[in-house]
Amino acid sequence: MNVVVDASVIIAVIANEPEKDILVKLTKGVDLIAPHSVHWEIGNAFSAMLKRKRIVLNQSLKALEVYINISIRFLDVELEESLKIADRFGIYAYDAYLIRCALKYKSPLISLDQNLVSFAKQMNIRVMEVT
Repeated sequence: MNVVVDASVIIAVIANEPEKDILVKLTKGVDLIAPHSVHWEIGNAFSAMLKRKRIVLNQSLKALEVYINISIRFLDVELEESLKIADRFGIYAYDAYLIRCALKYKSPLISLDQNLVSFAKQMNIRVMEVT
């Protein structure tokens, strides 16, 4: 089964956040998919941590090594359809890409972003609940 994964889940696993164990359990045995934008969001998340002095460069490079070993299939989504979703909900395109990916590939979504989860549910996308 394919599951659309967002950057919040990936970062939580890499950073050993409290949700890590449940996220690993929920995604065990599934194929993770994501729009290409998630790859760049990971880089942006690490650069934000560097900027805020939450990590140093060496830590971010080690985290990238972990990230690179996570098996994620990056897929295309249509900009036009994504922008329609962004307009409908008043959200950024990055979130709309994830919703579009779940719709296009008929896959559930896993995210720690409760706003994204809410919008996905409004689009009748199955969400893997992180509790």
